[in-house]
Amino acid sequence: MMPLLHCRYCLFIALLLSFQQGSAEGRCQKLLVDQSGHGNFSTIQSAINHVPHNNRNWFCIHIKAGTYREKVKIPYDKPFIILKGAGKRATSIVWDDHQSLLQSPTFSSLADNIVVKSMSFVNSYNSPNSNNPRVPAVAAMVAGDKSFFYKCGFFSLQDTLWDDQGRHYFKRCTIEGAVDFIFGSGQSIYEDSAIHFLGGELEPGLPGFITAQGRTNPNDANGFVFKNCNVLGSGTTFLGRPWRGYSRVLFYNCKFSDIIQPGGWDAWSFTGYENQLTFVEYGNHGPGSDTSKRVSWEKKLSVEAVEQLTSMTFIDSEGWLQSQPV
Repeated sequence: MMPLLHCRYCLFIALLLSFQQGSAEGRCQKLLVDQSGHGNFSTIQSAINHVPHNNRNWFCIHIKAGTYREKVKIPYDKPFIILKGAGKRATSIVWDDHQSLLQSPTFSSLADNIVVKSMSFVNSYNSPNSNNPRVPAVAAMVAGDKSFFYKCGFFSLQDTLWDDQGRHYFKRCTIEGAVDFIFGSGQSIYEDSAIHFLGGELEPGLPGFITAQGRTNPNDANGFVFKNCNVLGSGTTFLGRPWRGYSRVLFYNCKFSDIIQPGGWDAWSFTGYENQLTFVEYGNHGPGSDTSKRVSWEKKLSVEAVEQLTSMTFIDSEGWLQSQPV
């Protein structure tokens, strides 16, 4: 039986967290973006520009349904912003930049403490049937710490989601692409999300790559964890290849359609250094989950190590997700 003192302590902590969240909701300044002119702003960027520099209070920017043809950037010095659309299929930001990797993102989030809900980000340069030469064209780049994306969509063909750095949580999202379409050095959990491979947009017989993770040394905490996700599409794809020499990716309890290459993973530029890579599959199911023909250097982690990576403490040991006013 739990000691009475400990029970009272738990109750006190729960009430404190509830009070803090309620207070944050009360302090959240609301702004409305409406292209028809019936809101505070007609563009998303103008609403973000309104938020004070070095802001310390939450701003809730509600975005009405529509296609917003603009590039949007949350700068480093504008934390505590919530972007809330009308739905993944109803509110979208679309642009088609492709001049360089850094220049291309339709949406760039550089600040800490950012929440994005119910909207999509599209880089339309390599959209299906565009006939443009395939080049990196980023839909969204996330470089701030403590970022939460809920019911969001990310759509491009190559380098769709640049999960650059920081701790991030993607819940019930859709991420679509064909080549390295989830890449970067983020420390992130993707949960209950759809990973949609567009193999039909590649040259016949050319396999794709879902991830290109960028961990640079064995002491880096970062890595990508896919938890209870649905991996589907057409064509054939590798689960990932290393962008940097200590790349770390785990697929846990995911459903794989038959699109997965039998070998699973590609060492790419790090052939001969496969022992440095941490590419892991654990408890997956579906026709693509057969690991009998996987590369010999795929890592086998202990149950304890898998639990550490799949626990929410991998990205949140201090409770930042619970303190966000959503």
